[in-house]
Amino acid sequence: MTNSDSQDRTMILGAVLSPTSVHVAGWRHPDAVSNAGAEFDFFADSAHTAEKALLDFVFLADELCAPAATADMLSLDPVIYRYEPLTLASALAVVTKQIGIVVTQTTTYNEPYHLARKLASIDNLSGGRVGWNLVTSYVEAEARNFGSGKHASYQDRYARAEEFFSVASGLWDSWDDDAFVLDKEAGTYFDPSKMHPLDHEGEYFSVAGPLNIRRTPQGRPVAVQAGASEPGLELAAKLAEVTFTAQQDLESAQNFYSDIKRRAALNGRAADSLKVVAGLCPILGGTEAEAQANYRELQALIRPEIGLARLSQLLGFDVSGMPLDGGLPDRIPETNSYQSRQRLIVEMARREKLSLRELYQRVVTSYGHSTVIGTPEMLADHMRQWREQNATDGFMICPPVMPSGLHDFAETVVPELQRTGHFRTEYSGTTLRSHLGLARPDRGQPLPRRSVDALG
Repeated sequence: MTNSDSQDRTMILGAVLSPTSVHVAGWRHPDAVSNAGAEFDFFADSAHTAEKALLDFVFLADELCAPAATADMLSLDPVIYRYEPLTLASALAVVTKQIGIVVTQTTTYNEPYHLARKLASIDNLSGGRVGWNLVTSYVEAEARNFGSGKHASYQDRYARAEEFFSVASGLWDSWDDDAFVLDKEAGTYFDPSKMHPLDHEGEYFSVAGPLNIRRTPQGRPVAVQAGASEPGLELAAKLAEVTFTAQQDLESAQNFYSDIKRRAALNGRAADSLKVVAGLCPILGGTEAEAQANYRELQALIRPEIGLARLSQLLGFDVSGMPLDGGLPDRIPETNSYQSRQRLIVEMARREKLSLRELYQRVVTSYGHSTVIGTPEMLADHMRQWREQNATDGFMICPPVMPSGLHDFAETVVPELQRTGHFRTEYSGTTLRSHLGLARPDRGQPLPRRSVDALG
Protein backbone atom coordinates (compact mmCIF):
# COMPACT_ATOMS: atom_id res chain seq x y z
CA MET A 1 0.00 0.00 0.00
CA THR A 2 1.47 3.37 -1.02
CA ASN A 3 1.44 6.47 1.15
CA SER A 4 -1.10 8.11 -1.16
CA ASP A 5 -3.38 5.07 -0.89
CA SER A 6 -3.10 5.21 2.89
CA GLN A 7 -3.93 8.91 2.92
CA ASP A 8 -6.97 8.30 0.71
CA ARG A 9 -8.28 5.65 3.10
CA THR A 10 -7.45 7.46 6.34
CA MET A 11 -10.55 8.77 8.07
CA ILE A 12 -11.30 11.72 10.33
CA LEU A 13 -12.31 10.83 13.89
CA GLY A 14 -13.80 13.17 16.46
CA ALA A 15 -15.64 12.45 19.71
CA VAL A 16 -18.55 14.20 21.39
CA LEU A 17 -17.38 15.11 24.88
CA SER A 18 -20.68 15.02 26.73
CA PRO A 19 -20.64 14.29 30.46
CA THR A 20 -24.07 12.68 30.31
CA SER A 21 -23.41 10.82 27.03
CA VAL A 22 -25.41 11.20 23.83
CA HIS A 23 -27.78 8.40 24.81
CA VAL A 24 -30.60 9.96 26.84
CA ALA A 25 -30.30 7.33 29.59
CA GLY A 26 -26.55 6.77 29.41
CA TRP A 27 -26.03 8.64 32.67
CA ARG A 28 -28.09 5.97 34.48
CA HIS A 29 -25.82 3.11 33.40
CA PRO A 30 -23.77 1.51 36.20
CA ASP A 31 -20.53 2.38 34.38
CA ALA A 32 -21.42 6.08 33.95
CA VAL A 33 -19.98 8.88 36.06
CA SER A 34 -23.24 10.61 36.89
CA ASN A 35 -21.76 13.86 38.27
CA ALA A 36 -19.31 14.23 35.38
CA GLY A 37 -20.76 17.58 34.32
CA ALA A 38 -19.49 19.14 37.53
CA GLU A 39 -16.01 17.58 37.46
CA PHE A 40 -13.20 18.99 35.34
CA ASP A 41 -11.22 15.77 35.83
CA PHE A 42 -13.86 13.97 33.76
CA PHE A 43 -13.34 16.32 30.80
CA ALA A 44 -9.55 16.27 31.15
CA ASP A 45 -9.37 12.48 31.39
CA SER A 46 -11.74 12.03 28.44
CA ALA A 47 -9.72 14.47 26.32
CA HIS A 48 -6.55 12.57 27.24
CA THR A 49 -8.21 9.30 26.18
CA ALA A 50 -9.12 10.83 22.82
CA GLU A 51 -5.66 12.34 22.37
CA LYS A 52 -3.88 9.10 23.24
CA ALA A 53 -6.00 7.43 20.55
CA LEU A 54 -4.85 10.16 18.10
CA LEU A 55 -8.36 11.45 17.39
CA ASP A 56 -8.58 14.65 15.38
CA PHE A 57 -10.74 16.54 17.88
CA VAL A 58 -13.15 16.51 20.77
CA PHE A 59 -16.49 18.23 20.26
CA LEU A 60 -18.28 20.43 22.81
CA ALA A 61 -22.02 20.82 22.14
CA ASP A 62 -24.10 23.60 23.66
CA GLU A 63 -27.53 25.19 24.05
CA LEU A 64 -28.19 28.53 25.74
CA CYS A 65 -31.21 27.48 27.77
CA ALA A 66 -32.72 24.70 29.76
CA PRO A 67 -35.08 22.47 27.78
CA ALA A 68 -38.62 23.83 27.56
CA ALA A 69 -40.35 21.58 30.09
CA THR A 70 -41.84 21.53 33.56
CA ALA A 71 -39.58 21.28 36.60
CA ASP A 72 -40.76 17.71 37.17
CA MET A 73 -39.78 16.76 33.64
CA LEU A 74 -36.47 18.61 33.82
CA SER A 75 -35.61 16.71 36.98
CA LEU A 76 -35.40 13.56 34.86
CA ASP A 77 -33.20 15.05 32.13
CA PRO A 78 -29.41 15.41 32.57
CA VAL A 79 -28.95 18.13 29.93
CA ILE A 80 -30.10 20.78 32.42
CA TYR A 81 -26.45 21.31 33.37
CA ARG A 82 -23.47 22.03 31.11
CA TYR A 83 -20.37 24.23 31.14
CA GLU A 84 -19.97 27.13 28.73
CA PRO A 85 -17.85 25.66 25.87
CA LEU A 86 -15.31 28.46 25.39
CA THR A 87 -14.46 28.40 29.08
CA LEU A 88 -14.13 24.62 29.03
CA ALA A 89 -12.09 24.69 25.80
CA SER A 90 -9.64 27.13 27.37
CA ALA A 91 -9.08 24.75 30.26
CA LEU A 92 -8.76 21.69 28.00
CA ALA A 93 -6.22 23.47 25.82
CA VAL A 94 -3.91 23.70 28.84
CA VAL A 95 -4.07 20.00 29.73
CA THR A 96 -3.77 18.65 26.15
CA LYS A 97 -1.05 19.12 23.55
CA GLN A 98 -2.16 18.09 20.08
CA ILE A 99 -5.83 17.17 19.83
CA GLY A 100 -8.25 19.71 18.34
CA ILE A 101 -11.11 21.22 20.33
CA VAL A 102 -14.31 22.14 18.47
CA VAL A 103 -16.64 24.50 20.34
CA THR A 104 -20.28 25.26 19.59
CA GLN A 105 -21.14 28.96 19.39
CA THR A 106 -24.31 30.54 18.03
CA THR A 107 -24.47 33.38 15.55
CA THR A 108 -27.97 34.32 16.74
CA TYR A 109 -27.17 35.38 20.30
CA ASN A 110 -23.56 36.55 19.93
CA GLU A 111 -21.76 39.47 18.30
CA PRO A 112 -19.04 38.85 15.68
CA TYR A 113 -16.31 40.98 17.27
CA HIS A 114 -16.77 39.45 20.69
CA LEU A 115 -16.80 35.86 19.43
CA ALA A 116 -13.98 36.36 16.92
CA ARG A 117 -11.80 37.74 19.72
CA LYS A 118 -12.52 34.83 22.06
CA LEU A 119 -11.91 32.17 19.41
CA ALA A 120 -8.72 33.86 18.20
CA SER A 121 -7.48 34.02 21.78
CA ILE A 122 -7.96 30.30 22.37
CA ASP A 123 -6.58 29.40 18.95
CA ASN A 124 -3.41 31.38 19.68
CA LEU A 125 -3.04 30.08 23.22
CA SER A 126 -3.58 26.45 22.14
CA GLY A 127 -1.13 26.62 19.25
CA GLY A 128 -3.84 26.41 16.59
CA ARG A 129 -6.19 23.66 17.76
CA VAL A 130 -9.62 25.31 17.76
CA GLY A 131 -12.63 24.70 15.56
CA TRP A 132 -15.91 26.64 15.60
CA ASN A 133 -19.17 24.72 15.29
CA LEU A 134 -21.37 27.49 13.90
CA VAL A 135 -25.03 27.11 14.88
CA THR A 136 -28.06 29.33 14.43
CA SER A 137 -29.84 28.64 17.74
CA TYR A 138 -32.45 26.18 16.63
CA VAL A 139 -33.94 26.00 20.16
CA GLU A 140 -36.71 28.58 20.39
CA ALA A 141 -36.46 28.83 24.20
CA GLU A 142 -33.07 30.54 23.84
CA ALA A 143 -34.82 33.73 22.70
CA ARG A 144 -36.29 34.23 26.17
CA ASN A 145 -32.81 34.49 27.69
CA PHE A 146 -31.61 37.29 25.39
CA GLY A 147 -34.13 40.10 25.63
CA SER A 148 -36.62 38.74 23.15
CA GLY A 149 -39.54 36.40 23.48
CA LYS A 150 -39.64 35.84 19.71
CA HIS A 151 -37.25 33.50 17.97
CA ALA A 152 -36.01 34.73 14.59
CA SER A 153 -37.24 32.89 11.49
CA TYR A 154 -35.20 30.11 9.93
CA GLN A 155 -34.28 32.21 6.90
CA ASP A 156 -33.36 35.24 8.97
CA ARG A 157 -31.13 33.21 11.30
CA TYR A 158 -29.20 31.78 8.36
CA ALA A 159 -28.84 35.16 6.63
CA ARG A 160 -27.46 36.59 9.87
CA ALA A 161 -25.14 33.59 10.22
CA GLU A 162 -23.62 34.11 6.79
CA GLU A 163 -22.89 37.78 7.48
CA PHE A 164 -21.65 36.92 10.98
CA PHE A 165 -19.11 34.46 9.55
CA SER A 166 -17.98 36.96 6.94
CA VAL A 167 -17.37 39.57 9.64
CA ALA A 168 -15.54 37.13 11.91
CA SER A 169 -13.34 35.98 9.02
CA GLY A 170 -12.51 39.58 8.14
CA LEU A 171 -11.58 40.29 11.75
CA TRP A 172 -9.28 37.26 11.86
CA ASP A 173 -7.54 38.79 8.83
CA SER A 174 -6.92 42.11 10.59
CA TRP A 175 -3.16 41.57 10.48
CA ASP A 176 -0.60 40.14 8.09
CA ASP A 177 1.24 37.19 9.59
CA ASP A 178 4.41 39.23 9.90
CA ALA A 179 2.80 42.50 11.00
CA PHE A 180 4.38 42.59 14.47
CA VAL A 181 7.99 43.52 13.83
CA LEU A 182 8.82 44.33 17.49
CA ASP A 183 11.70 46.63 16.50
CA LYS A 184 13.10 47.84 19.83
CA GLU A 185 15.76 50.05 18.26
CA ALA A 186 13.31 51.93 16.04
CA GLY A 187 10.52 51.80 18.61
CA THR A 188 8.12 50.19 16.12
CA TYR A 189 5.86 47.53 17.52
CA PHE A 190 4.06 46.66 14.26
CA ASP A 191 4.22 47.66 10.61
CA PRO A 192 1.21 49.96 10.06
CA SER A 193 0.95 48.92 6.41
CA LYS A 194 0.16 45.39 7.60
CA MET A 195 -2.87 46.31 9.70
CA HIS A 196 -6.24 45.97 7.95
CA PRO A 197 -9.32 47.50 9.61
CA LEU A 198 -12.52 45.83 8.51
CA ASP A 199 -14.95 48.77 8.23
CA HIS A 200 -17.91 46.47 7.69
CA GLU A 201 -21.40 47.88 7.19
CA GLY A 202 -24.04 45.26 6.52
CA GLU A 203 -27.66 44.32 7.11
CA TYR A 204 -27.05 42.90 10.58
CA PHE A 205 -23.70 44.25 11.75
CA SER A 206 -21.54 47.35 11.75
CA VAL A 207 -17.97 46.49 12.76
CA ALA A 208 -14.93 48.72 12.34
CA GLY A 209 -12.06 46.50 13.51
CA PRO A 210 -9.24 45.69 13.54
CA LEU A 211 -9.28 42.76 15.92
CA ASN A 212 -6.83 43.47 18.73
CA ILE A 213 -5.26 39.99 18.51
CA ARG A 214 -2.61 38.79 16.06
CA ARG A 215 -3.47 36.33 13.28
CA THR A 216 -3.72 32.82 14.64
CA PRO A 217 -1.52 29.78 13.86
CA GLN A 218 -4.33 28.39 11.68
CA GLY A 219 -5.08 31.74 10.04
CA ARG A 220 -8.58 31.28 11.45
CA PRO A 221 -10.32 28.53 13.44
CA VAL A 222 -11.66 25.59 11.43
CA ALA A 223 -15.31 26.24 10.49
CA VAL A 224 -17.73 23.41 11.32
CA GLN A 225 -21.43 23.39 10.42
CA ALA A 226 -24.17 20.82 11.00
CA GLY A 227 -27.38 22.12 9.39
CA ALA A 228 -28.95 19.81 6.82
CA SER A 229 -31.94 21.94 5.83
CA GLU A 230 -31.69 23.74 2.50
CA PRO A 231 -30.34 26.97 4.09
CA GLY A 232 -27.99 24.87 6.21
CA LEU A 233 -26.64 22.96 3.23
CA GLU A 234 -26.07 26.18 1.29
CA LEU A 235 -24.30 27.75 4.25
CA ALA A 236 -22.06 24.70 4.64
CA ALA A 237 -21.23 24.69 0.93
CA LYS A 238 -20.18 28.33 1.11
CA LEU A 239 -18.22 28.51 4.35
CA ALA A 240 -17.84 25.22 6.25
CA GLU A 241 -14.64 23.21 6.25
CA VAL A 242 -16.25 20.32 8.15
CA THR A 243 -19.93 19.41 7.99
CA PHE A 244 -21.37 17.14 10.67
CA THR A 245 -24.28 15.04 9.47
CA ALA A 246 -26.78 12.46 10.78
CA GLN A 247 -27.30 9.61 8.31
CA GLN A 248 -28.93 6.26 9.04
CA ASP A 249 -27.76 4.09 6.14
CA LEU A 250 -25.07 3.84 3.50
CA GLU A 251 -27.18 5.01 0.55
CA SER A 252 -28.47 8.11 2.36
CA ALA A 253 -24.94 8.93 3.48
CA GLN A 254 -23.62 8.55 -0.08
CA ASN A 255 -26.34 10.83 -1.41
CA PHE A 256 -25.57 13.47 1.21
CA TYR A 257 -21.84 13.19 0.56
CA SER A 258 -22.12 13.66 -3.20
CA ASP A 259 -24.67 16.47 -2.83
CA ILE A 260 -22.64 18.57 -0.38
CA LYS A 261 -19.44 18.10 -2.41
CA ARG A 262 -21.37 19.17 -5.54
CA ARG A 263 -22.65 22.26 -3.76
CA ALA A 264 -19.13 23.14 -2.63
CA ALA A 265 -17.89 22.84 -6.22
CA LEU A 266 -20.67 25.19 -7.38
CA ASN A 267 -19.22 27.71 -4.93
CA GLY A 268 -15.79 27.42 -6.56
CA ARG A 269 -14.31 25.20 -3.89
CA ALA A 270 -12.12 22.12 -4.15
CA ALA A 271 -13.97 18.98 -3.06
CA ASP A 272 -11.51 18.17 -0.28
CA SER A 273 -11.76 21.65 1.24
CA LEU A 274 -15.06 20.47 2.79
CA LYS A 275 -14.88 17.35 4.94
CA VAL A 276 -17.97 15.29 5.76
CA VAL A 277 -18.17 13.72 9.23
CA ALA A 278 -21.04 11.36 10.05
CA GLY A 279 -22.31 10.83 13.58
CA LEU A 280 -21.94 7.29 14.92
CA CYS A 281 -23.06 5.76 18.23
CA PRO A 282 -21.09 2.54 18.90
CA ILE A 283 -22.64 -0.16 21.10
CA LEU A 284 -19.76 -2.57 21.65
CA GLY A 285 -19.39 -6.07 23.04
CA GLY A 286 -16.90 -8.92 22.92
CA THR A 287 -19.41 -10.82 20.78
CA GLU A 288 -22.39 -9.64 18.74
CA ALA A 289 -24.74 -11.23 21.29
CA GLU A 290 -23.00 -9.36 24.10
CA ALA A 291 -23.29 -6.08 22.19
CA GLN A 292 -27.01 -6.68 21.64
CA ALA A 293 -27.43 -7.38 25.36
CA ASN A 294 -25.59 -4.13 26.16
CA TYR A 295 -27.96 -2.30 23.83
CA ARG A 296 -31.05 -3.80 25.45
CA GLU A 297 -29.72 -2.86 28.88
CA LEU A 298 -29.35 0.76 27.79
CA GLN A 299 -32.74 0.91 26.13
CA ALA A 300 -34.43 -0.42 29.27
CA LEU A 301 -33.14 2.64 31.16
CA ILE A 302 -35.09 5.11 28.97
CA ARG A 303 -38.10 6.52 30.81
CA PRO A 304 -41.00 6.84 28.32
CA GLU A 305 -41.86 10.39 29.39
CA ILE A 306 -38.29 11.54 28.66
CA GLY A 307 -38.22 9.66 25.37
CA LEU A 308 -41.43 11.35 24.26
CA ALA A 309 -40.28 14.77 25.51
CA ARG A 310 -37.01 14.58 23.58
CA LEU A 311 -38.82 13.29 20.50
CA SER A 312 -41.32 16.17 20.76
CA GLN A 313 -38.46 18.67 20.99
CA LEU A 314 -36.77 17.33 17.87
CA LEU A 315 -40.04 17.16 15.93
CA GLY A 316 -41.19 20.61 17.05
CA PHE A 317 -44.51 18.88 17.68
CA ASP A 318 -45.89 17.53 20.96
CA VAL A 319 -46.41 13.77 20.83
CA SER A 320 -46.32 13.22 24.61
CA GLY A 321 -50.07 12.59 24.92
CA MET A 322 -50.34 10.16 22.02
CA PRO A 323 -50.54 6.34 22.35
CA LEU A 324 -47.08 4.79 22.65
CA ASP A 325 -47.95 1.93 20.33
CA GLY A 326 -49.45 4.18 17.66
CA GLY A 327 -47.55 5.90 14.87
CA LEU A 328 -46.93 9.54 14.02
CA PRO A 329 -49.94 11.48 12.78
CA ASP A 330 -50.26 11.91 9.02
CA ARG A 331 -49.34 15.58 9.18
CA ILE A 332 -46.47 17.07 11.20
CA PRO A 333 -46.25 20.89 10.96
CA GLU A 334 -42.89 22.26 9.76
CA THR A 335 -40.81 23.45 12.69
CA ASN A 336 -38.89 26.73 13.05
CA SER A 337 -36.18 24.87 14.94
CA TYR A 338 -34.75 21.45 13.98
CA GLN A 339 -35.95 21.30 10.38
CA SER A 340 -33.35 18.84 9.05
CA ARG A 341 -33.60 16.56 12.08
CA GLN A 342 -37.41 16.66 11.92
CA ARG A 343 -37.31 15.53 8.30
CA LEU A 344 -34.87 12.69 9.07
CA ILE A 345 -37.02 11.40 11.96
CA VAL A 346 -40.31 11.58 10.08
CA GLU A 347 -38.84 9.83 7.03
CA MET A 348 -37.42 7.06 9.23
CA ALA A 349 -40.75 6.60 11.05
CA ARG A 350 -42.72 6.38 7.79
CA ARG A 351 -40.21 4.14 6.02
CA GLU A 352 -39.93 1.62 8.87
CA LYS A 353 -43.52 1.97 10.14
CA LEU A 354 -42.31 2.69 13.68
CA SER A 355 -44.58 3.21 16.67
CA LEU A 356 -43.89 6.21 18.90
CA ARG A 357 -42.24 3.90 21.43
CA GLU A 358 -39.98 2.40 18.76
CA LEU A 359 -39.29 5.82 17.31
CA TYR A 360 -38.18 7.53 20.52
CA GLN A 361 -36.04 4.52 21.40
CA ARG A 362 -34.27 4.89 18.06
CA VAL A 363 -33.92 8.67 18.24
CA VAL A 364 -32.81 9.24 21.83
CA THR A 365 -30.15 6.54 21.59
CA SER A 366 -28.05 8.81 19.40
CA TYR A 367 -30.18 11.86 18.47
CA GLY A 368 -30.82 10.51 14.99
CA HIS A 369 -27.26 9.45 14.23
CA SER A 370 -26.44 5.94 13.09
CA THR A 371 -26.19 3.33 15.87
CA VAL A 372 -23.98 0.31 15.19
CA ILE A 373 -24.20 -2.69 17.51
CA GLY A 374 -21.48 -5.33 17.45
CA THR A 375 -17.88 -6.25 18.10
CA PRO A 376 -14.98 -3.84 17.55
CA GLU A 377 -14.19 -5.70 14.33
CA MET A 378 -17.76 -5.28 13.09
CA LEU A 379 -17.76 -1.58 13.91
CA ALA A 380 -14.43 -1.06 12.14
CA ASP A 381 -15.74 -2.92 9.07
CA HIS A 382 -18.81 -0.66 9.02
CA MET A 383 -16.65 2.47 9.23
CA ARG A 384 -14.25 1.27 6.53
CA GLN A 385 -17.16 0.52 4.20
CA TRP A 386 -18.63 3.99 4.58
CA ARG A 387 -15.24 5.61 4.07
CA GLU A 388 -14.26 3.56 1.04
CA GLN A 389 -17.66 3.88 -0.66
CA ASN A 390 -17.74 7.69 -0.52
CA ALA A 391 -20.32 8.00 2.22
CA THR A 392 -18.18 10.09 4.56
CA ASP A 393 -14.67 11.40 5.22
CA GLY A 394 -14.87 10.27 8.83
CA PHE A 395 -16.98 9.92 11.95
CA MET A 396 -18.05 11.82 15.03
CA ILE A 397 -18.15 9.19 17.74
CA CYS A 398 -21.10 9.58 20.14
CA PRO A 399 -20.36 7.23 23.05
CA PRO A 400 -23.55 5.87 24.67
CA VAL A 401 -21.99 5.81 28.15
CA MET A 402 -19.26 8.11 29.43
CA PRO A 403 -16.39 7.76 30.03
CA SER A 404 -16.32 3.99 29.47
CA GLY A 405 -17.81 4.18 25.95
CA LEU A 406 -15.06 6.49 24.71
CA HIS A 407 -12.37 4.40 26.40
CA ASP A 408 -13.70 1.17 24.86
CA PHE A 409 -13.78 2.71 21.38
CA ALA A 410 -10.24 4.07 21.76
CA GLU A 411 -8.86 0.77 23.08
CA THR A 412 -10.57 -1.65 20.69
CA VAL A 413 -11.83 0.02 17.49
CA VAL A 414 -9.01 2.47 16.79
CA PRO A 415 -6.36 -0.30 16.67
CA GLU A 416 -8.53 -2.18 14.15
CA LEU A 417 -8.67 0.91 11.93
CA GLN A 418 -4.92 1.45 12.28
CA ARG A 419 -4.21 -2.17 11.38
CA THR A 420 -5.73 -1.70 7.92
CA GLY A 421 -4.30 1.77 7.32
CA HIS A 422 -7.59 3.60 7.82
CA PHE A 423 -6.39 5.72 10.72
CA ARG A 424 -3.15 7.42 11.69
CA THR A 425 -0.53 5.93 13.97
CA GLU A 426 0.88 9.33 14.92
CA TYR A 427 -0.01 12.99 14.54
CA SER A 428 1.70 14.52 11.50
CA GLY A 429 1.28 18.17 12.57
CA THR A 430 0.39 20.39 15.48
CA THR A 431 -2.81 22.17 14.41
CA LEU A 432 -6.39 21.01 13.89
CA ARG A 433 -6.00 21.95 10.21
CA SER A 434 -3.01 19.64 9.91
CA HIS A 435 -4.97 16.76 11.43
CA LEU A 436 -7.84 17.29 8.98
CA GLY A 437 -5.69 17.90 5.89
CA LEU A 438 -7.02 21.44 5.47
CA ALA A 439 -4.89 24.24 4.05
CA ARG A 440 -4.06 27.31 6.12
CA PRO A 441 -5.83 30.17 4.31
CA ASP A 442 -3.84 33.17 3.18
CA ARG A 443 -4.95 36.47 4.65
CA GLY A 444 -7.94 37.73 2.70
CA GLN A 445 -8.69 34.32 1.18
CA PRO A 446 -12.34 33.45 1.90
CA LEU A 447 -11.80 29.68 2.02
CA PRO A 448 -8.98 27.34 0.92
CA ARG A 449 -9.23 26.43 -2.75
CA ARG A 450 -6.55 23.77 -2.53
CA SER A 451 -5.70 20.89 -0.21
CA VAL A 452 -2.48 19.96 1.51
CA ASP A 453 -1.22 16.75 3.06
CA ALA A 454 -0.24 18.44 6.32
CA LEU A 455 0.50 21.86 7.64
CA GLY A 456 2.03 22.25 11.07
